[in-house]
Amino acid sequence: MAISDPQSPLTVSQLNRQVKFLLEHQYPAVPVSGELSNVARPASGHLYFTLKDGNAQVRCAMFRSSLERSSYRPKEGDQVIVRGRVSLYEGRGDYQIIVSSMQPDGEGALQQAFFQLKERLEKEGLFAPEHKQPLPEHIRTVGVVTSRTGAALHDILTVLKRRFPAMAVILYPVAVQGDEAPGQIVTAIETANRLNQVDALIVGRGGGSLEDLWSFNEEAVARAIFASRLPIVSAVGHEVDVSISDFVADVRAATPSQAAELISPDQNDIRRLLINQRARLARGLDQRLQADRRRLLHARQRLRDPGGLLREWQQRLDERAGRLLRALKASQHSRNQNFQTLTARLRRASPIAQLNSDRRRLEQLDKQLRRLAQQQLPPRRQQLGSLARRLNALSPLNTLERGYSITRDEHNTVVQRADDVSAGQRITTLLRSGKIVSRVEQIEAADKDD
Repeated sequence: MAISDPQSPLTVSQLNRQVKFLLEHQYPAVPVSGELSNVARPASGHLYFTLKDGNAQVRCAMFRSSLERSSYRPKEGDQVIVRGRVSLYEGRGDYQIIVSSMQPDGEGALQQAFFQLKERLEKEGLFAPEHKQPLPEHIRTVGVVTSRTGAALHDILTVLKRRFPAMAVILYPVAVQGDEAPGQIVTAIETANRLNQVDALIVGRGGGSLEDLWSFNEEAVARAIFASRLPIVSAVGHEVDVSISDFVADVRAATPSQAAELISPDQNDIRRLLINQRARLARGLDQRLQADRRRLLHARQRLRDPGGLLREWQQRLDERAGRLLRALKASQHSRNQNFQTLTARLRRASPIAQLNSDRRRLEQLDKQLRRLAQQQLPPRRQQLGSLARRLNALSPLNTLERGYSITRDEHNTVVQRADDVSAGQRITTLLRSGKIVSRVEQIEAADKDD
């Protein structure tokens, strides 16, 4: 950013922006020690505080993402060392430190942070025995998470070479102290679990001060060990050193050398075991061979002359062939007799004779029917003609042919007497040809004597 001409007036925003640029580039990352004061953590999760000593103070801001990566939980009055970049809050014109990491100042503070984290993780159950995984009985490949150049790797390889040279070792090299160490250790544990190339992991380093060993007291490392599907042996420092990793790991070894002994069998013990197994196998094979020899001798004694057995089997075969031939002939003769019997029964039960008999009977009945029809038809015809004539004589139509008529009332009832109708009533008169519809004007009833 170019600095404006001092002769030209600046706006407040321009001035603050230029000062911010200068501060951030002059102090990209600086460690500062002091006492925490005015500690505030709003709902956003960010941390705002003042860092002071006996003569001065500076405002600080630590955003939530940076705070979540730290295992240390700051509180009012703590002596701390913060690392961050110097910046300016343009809105107020306040210069401040944007903190990226924070840790207690001094070993006493480290001890305090250690016990705080230990107590919190223990309450969460990360140290509970039921979460510990047993080491595999036979480990073929072991993974080692440590420094490539540290004494821990040398000690582990030396012990493995002495005890069990056949065991394969995969190194996941990491920094074991410094700001980058916790992240590398977490990444190495996660990588080993993802690749699944080893049966167990050794995580650790050689001895040192509490500050040197602090990477193995970080919360992120502890949670990575707890989440590991692979069994983990923690081997941090010397026998007197204790780390958070030791509490979380499935097995704790006092030193890296002891960790190598825990995961490897002693080749001398294996050699003795193999010698014993070979002797037992040789004895077993010898006993099996002797038993097989005895069975072979016994079978040889029982074995007969194969020529005699062959002749006996041929004789048995001839005898059974003869029996089979006789059985076949007897069966064929029985089947022929059954066939002849069934053929005779079939002929007797043949429907042809019955059909011929029924055909003759049908012809006779047809002739009788024709004869009866010829005999009965003339008299029936005469009888029918007589009945037709009588019916015609009784038919009302025949009466109409002679000039008479038939009168019916509105209900189609035949009018037989004059008093069957009344004046004004509608009547219909049926004639030989057609009909007359009329209305009654006058009724003249006949005398009762008539």
